Amino acid sequence: MQSPSNPAVSPSEARYRALFEAIDDGFCIIEFFDGPHGPLSDYRHIEANAGYEKQTGIPDIIGRTLRDLVPDEADGWAELYRSVLVTGRPIHFEREFVAVNRIIEVSATRIEPPELRQVSVLFRDITARKRAEAALRDSEKLARDNVQRVQLALAAGAIIGTWLWDLPSDRFTVDEGFARAFGLDPALGRDGLSLAQIVATVHPDDQAGLADAIEDAIKRGGPYAHQYRVRRADGKYYWLEANGRVEHGPDGTPLSFPGVLIDVDDRRALMAERDRAIAELRALNETLEQRVAEARAELLRSAEQLRQSQKMEAVGQLTGGLAHDFNNLLAGISGSLELMSTRIRQGRVGEIEKYIGAAQGAVKRAASLTHRLLAFARRQTLTPTAANVNRLVSGMIDLIQRSVGPGIEVQHVGAAGLWSVLVDVPQLESALLNLCINARDAMPSGGKITIETGNRWIDRAQSRLYDIPTGQYVSLCVSDTGTGMTPDVIAKAFDPFFTTKPIGQGTGLGLSMIYGFAQQSGGQVRIYSEVGQGTMVCIYLPRHRGEAAEDERFPDSTAIPFAHTGETVMVVDDEPTVRMLVADVLEDLGYTALEASDSVGGLKLLQSDARIDLLITDVGLPGGMNGRQLADAARDIRPGLNVLFITGFAENALLNNGQLEPGMAVLTKPFAVDTLAARIRELIGKSTN
Repeated sequence: MQSPSNPAVSPSEARYRALFEAIDDGFCIIEFFDGPHGPLSDYRHIEANAGYEKQTGIPDIIGRTLRDLVPDEADGWAELYRSVLVTGRPIHFEREFVAVNRIIEVSATRIEPPELRQVSVLFRDITARKRAEAALRDSEKLARDNVQRVQLALAAGAIIGTWLWDLPSDRFTVDEGFARAFGLDPALGRDGLSLAQIVATVHPDDQAGLADAIEDAIKRGGPYAHQYRVRRADGKYYWLEANGRVEHGPDGTPLSFPGVLIDVDDRRALMAERDRAIAELRALNETLEQRVAEARAELLRSAEQLRQSQKMEAVGQLTGGLAHDFNNLLAGISGSLELMSTRIRQGRVGEIEKYIGAAQGAVKRAASLTHRLLAFARRQTLTPTAANVNRLVSGMIDLIQRSVGPGIEVQHVGAAGLWSVLVDVPQLESALLNLCINARDAMPSGGKITIETGNRWIDRAQSRLYDIPTGQYVSLCVSDTGTGMTPDVIAKAFDPFFTTKPIGQGTGLGLSMIYGFAQQSGGQVRIYSEVGQGTMVCIYLPRHRGEAAEDERFPDSTAIPFAHTGETVMVVDDEPTVRMLVADVLEDLGYTALEASDSVGGLKLLQSDARIDLLITDVGLPGGMNGRQLADAARDIRPGLNVLFITGFAENALLNNGQLEPGMAVLTKPFAVDTLAARIRELIGKSTN
């Protein structure tokens, strides 16, 4: 083929040649010929662009034949491309190119007419992507392995310290709580300790039993639990319980021994006191009623103290799990920020995108965990609107069917004349989807999910049964034909972190979140189940006398809206970092930003002559007024001023009779920049219409 600069070359030929050399992907044309291995058994490369060498790693390809290039793989490649030549059907596939140690994505098409015996081939090197996918799978496996440690920490209760013992090297790494519990210098725990150093402060009477328990756990592997006394820095001995697990390699070699410490000193003292009280009670003369009464009172006090201790263990279970999860998330955020800073200093800015993605992913997981816990505690931020539940379910049927899969039939039975409810629609949608996914998990071999709505009158007897006030309610029930639940599982189903799913397949927060959401919405949720027959979960929501609102969606945030000339937004937040970030976003969007750190400063700005098109305020503020009170004062001074509340959780002061006033909106922290921009534009647009 002639050069594009040759006058004999046509403009279309020149354009083709320029495009041929400019594309980044590898491109070549091969021509089949009959060889010693049979008809169309070999081909030579008659044309290739510069991208061919880049994508395949093979230089000077033009003129080389297949069997000269990769003789051991020639039959396979020839068969693939020969099928394209013979049938005329293009192919697209991925294959490892052993000769150059690369994985190539290939598209091949016959060049017409067939008599030319030519096939065009487009190459792309996807080795890096495949290796990244393999690394992601390895990372996910590591995460699943770590779930076991999370569950261990959750089950342990009132955790005061953690350890990881590398058995082959006899090296303990412990946290500060562990070190202090054993009367050790925390710095040594970070450097690594031997078993001998660890057990040096164990009570002499307990050392032999501890050694036997450790030896047995290492030999058999699996869970380990043992109680013993340890001398702390004050010279006194305290009872501890160690809970851990010995992990063996595939060949049975003991590898690691992680675990947690629980403070059981008070519990053992209480149990000893209880046992003593019981013994004294039994020894009393039956005729001495007064002494019996005194002993009984003492026993009740001991029992109450024991119950209090058990409550603290439950709190420890919750906080221990949260601390573990949040420390993992903070480690991901902190590490990503440090590496981003390092790469920027090194000038390697092209590599920071993955660290940004990792940090943002950790933030989203932390926000999700916080949201679930607030839902369980009935403290999540809700924006209730009048809604028709039948309309909501109909709009979600396709999503639910895709989520549960083709092996499960989904049926919607909507009651005619269904009453409206006042509810946060996205939260109700999330609750419904959660219930359907739970139902799917209860039917591994397939089955049927029925979503049913109805109007319910709750009388006095039902009120006591359902634990909700009498009145009119709308029910939303999800039933399945699955395995069902036993009474003891139903009794614990709404407890946070309780799950019957295998490790790594459930957080134990789904039903507790739905329970908290229903309670916060003035309703209730109940489970009806029979083992082997299936389960039905019903959400009861109070009837709303108003008409259901039409479905509203937030503006598309893919295009961030910018400010109009002169538009000014006032930001009031006592957290300097949040205030700075919001102000920077506003300035990037072209708004003028006015800032105040408390309600006093905010009120002074509102009383000034400055132009203010929108007030953005936190709800919890210092200075004598909360954010809602500041917003009310702002509307007295500047009637019609729209307000955007940004909050970490729903303070009771935010809502008026369960609803926000017109021109007010809520954005829950943390939030995306494009979402903030869209809300600002939406509210300012309302005030100017």
